[in-house]
Amino acid sequence: MKRKLLLFIPMYNCEKQIKRVLAKVDSGVREYLTEILVADNGSADGSVDSARLALSGIKGVRTVLIKNKKNYSLGGSLKLAFKYCLDNNFDHCLVLHGDDQADIGDILPYLRDEKFFSYDCAFGSRFDTRSRLRGYSRTRTLGNKALNLLTSLAAGRKVTDLGSGLQLYSAAYLKGGSYLRFPDNLSFEVYLLFHCLWTGAKFVFFPISWTEEDQKSNARSFRQGLEILFLLLKCLVNPKHLSAPGPSAGIEYSYDIIYSREP
Repeated sequence: MKRKLLLFIPMYNCEKQIKRVLAKVDSGVREYLTEILVADNGSADGSVDSARLALSGIKGVRTVLIKNKKNYSLGGSLKLAFKYCLDNNFDHCLVLHGDDQADIGDILPYLRDEKFFSYDCAFGSRFDTRSRLRGYSRTRTLGNKALNLLTSLAAGRKVTDLGSGLQLYSAAYLKGGSYLRFPDNLSFEVYLLFHCLWTGAKFVFFPISWTEEDQKSNARSFRQGLEILFLLLKCLVNPKHLSAPGPSAGIEYSYDIIYSREP
């Protein structure tokens, strides 16, 4: 029986990039997908129109374009997607950021051999020895590798990336609802990874290619690095910190459907 796999693509001011992202969701990838869900998070450019046009040309899989009622940041958009995944009885949720930095083709071999479907989570890694980086500064590379090393030492397991924009989550893992406690900001994926590390979840890293060309990053590297270090210290002192209710507890994440099309 074919698994129900949701591809979720969050976007924010990705008018140029979202067309390229969806063009890479070719027939080889679509073979494994049940639905493509694209969520706009309050873009100020033509992202919505660009995504709608690109989705209209995709055949063989259900496509849906939604617009968040508010800007929920990355974490809030992912919470919305995970709820959508569970409410619609999907088996897995594949996340691909809409800025065209990661390449969905990198996970295709693992979808073919079904290797990753037995894991709670699979995380794309920019800093695996087999990964390929293009346009990523040496300073940021060294900074990320330093954080990876510190996290590895603290958790007692090799960590090669704290958040890359390409991940696969099982619905069985998401049903636990732990992610609802995490903040809605750009560090949401770091919290998810740390939760996996300190709760014994079954996860794996896989190498990806990463390109920076015309993208505008919303992350503030130094500030985010400090936030990660602070979180790491908290986890060392008391891992139950990850289970404490977060600042977004009780928020309702809602959206409007802009476009949908059946296979």
